Amino acid sequence: METFADYILEEEELAAKMEIVYYLSKKKKIFFDKSVIFKTEILRMFLKYSKIDADRNLMLTASLLCNCKKIDNAQDIESVHTYAKKGADYLSSLGFGKRFCKICEEINRYSGSTPRERESDILELVDQFGGMLLDRPERIGFKPDEALVLLEHRNLKDKYNRYLQTFIDFVNFIEKIEMGELVNMTALRRLVKFYNETEETTKFITEVISKYEPKIDKLMNKYMENMADGMFCNLDNPNRPLFSEETARKIMSHMNEKQIEGAKNDV
Repeated sequence: METFADYILEEEELAAKMEIVYYLSKKKKIFFDKSVIFKTEILRMFLKYSKIDADRNLMLTASLLCNCKKIDNAQDIESVHTYAKKGADYLSSLGFGKRFCKICEEINRYSGSTPRERESDILELVDQFGGMLLDRPERIGFKPDEALVLLEHRNLKDKYNRYLQTFIDFVNFIEKIEMGELVNMTALRRLVKFYNETEETTKFITEVISKYEPKIDKLMNKYMENMADGMFCNLDNPNRPLFSEETARKIMSHMNEKQIEGAKNDV
């Protein structure tokens, strides 16, 4: 008999996954709001940028569900400390496997689960960074550079997260991309603007999937291609690479083979 876990994992379209979780949240009263969509889009962009060897379908599904038992009350310390474990137990009841539930449980470190799954490190970064960009009753949202400092030197101080530096590189990369409408705005700030100006969760899903996602993907691809062009050609001295070998290797790690070959052919 097919379980809910089978059903949503077999659905690979992100928009459809979001709708499935939205209707589940209405039926079962689990936590699902605009912030989940917001953070999942940051995760999607990070996976696109980093090319980390992770199951994209699993990661996006986990992002949509890992906060399912979260409550919207930061003052309830007991719930803050237990919602991830309770969520993992609930997801197990829906048919998700032990490793998937462990990944979701480790979105924070309160349960003490070790060793940590590498996918959990990614979810932790996205969850904490994404949350800091959004307004809260007690504070306004931080700017991306401010959130990075807090993430590294406060939230993860004395903690090891294997993807922290890759995530910092991603934020620095995405902050160079401007999305112009009436006013140019960096990609993350544009996503925050969509979030703030769209009240309904279903409408925010539509805004992200149909308006934001196609545009940012096109801009990311273009920016990566421009980086490749510069990497293989120095206008002042065509015989001397523009970047050091170490920097070039780092850039190439974020490009697919087609982009690299295209850049080489353009030299």
